[in-house]
Amino acid sequence: MARPSPLDDPEKAAHAWARYLRIMRWMMLVTVGLVVAAIVLLYRSNGAVSIHFYIASALGVGFTMLLASALMGLAFLSSGTGHDEAVADPLEDERDRP
Repeated sequence: MARPSPLDDPEKAAHAWARYLRIMRWMMLVTVGLVVAAIVLLYRSNGAVSIHFYIASALGVGFTMLLASALMGLAFLSSGTGHDEAVADPLEDERDRP
């Protein structure tokens, strides 16, 4: 049977999600800065290229950074709240045998 997760408590869950949103806000600022820096560097090295090049580059860098930070934030949320320890391991008995 699965052990209860600390995220089942509404107060702890609210605190954990507030922390996650705070991390995501900071990462959004970092991402915007990185996208601006990438576009400036691309413009300096390539000059006036098609606008589609800059749009695709900005979207690619932005979505990649936001996806990576969202997934890492969820991993930190899961680990930091103790939710990972609440998962039942069906092979736990087999590992303990000599």
